[in-house]
Amino acid sequence: MPRRSDVAVAQRFLASARLERHRHGLGYAAVVVAGSYVEAGDSGRFRLSAGSVVFHRPFEAHADQFGAAGADVLNLPLPVDAPEVPVAVLRNLDAVVRTAERDRLAASSLLSASCVAATEGPGDWPDLLAAALRANPSLCLTEWADATGLTAETVARGFKRAYGVSPKRYRADARALRAWRTLPGSPLPLAQLALNLGFADQAHMTRDVVALTGRTPASLRRTPGPEGQLDSRRLGRERLFGEE
Repeated sequence: MPRRSDVAVAQRFLASARLERHRHGLGYAAVVVAGSYVEAGDSGRFRLSAGSVVFHRPFEAHADQFGAAGADVLNLPLPVDAPEVPVAVLRNLDAVVRTAERDRLAASSLLSASCVAATEGPGDWPDLLAAALRANPSLCLTEWADATGLTAETVARGFKRAYGVSPKRYRADARALRAWRTLPGSPLPLAQLALNLGFADQAHMTRDVVALTGRTPASLRRTPGPEGQLDSRRLGRERLFGEE
């Protein structure tokens, strides 16, 4: 019989429940087994239903609003070969669920091979702004609002309602995530890298990267995780799954 720590079962979320914006230090994949919800996070906003899988990278934050029927969600370790998309649809959901009941690592390895297509987000102006901020963390919010015919106040209120965080905070998080992902492979001096990434100076980058990861840019450059990513299978399951 498999040990409890080797298997995974879906977690039940009640109808209309909400998870406020939160962050995970380790990457993981969330498989929607039943029900539906909307997730808004550092990779965008998506309407998810049975068969959807969300690939949460390390240090990404998100908020979840569950639908009228709630949802059953199966959390699995992030596959090492996870596709470079935030959300996909599984070809064979039942196979993944059945495998997870015996071996969650084997179920995780099925995810990449079972993905067939990414789903699209709602696509209204908060999502367009979120995409613009991810592409350019130095984006001027006032200029963006003017270009789209919205007031700054409307942008601030509407974005926070959709994403659970202000556009300024979302922009700062996007910039810090980009720094964390860039640091291991960049040959630039830290001061120059900070300016290139839109920080005011190296001290600004250091503060935001430490707030995100708990480590300084210099430390991350010396000893990055494997390929700049943290793999929950290598770094232990207790922080992700609450095991002792």
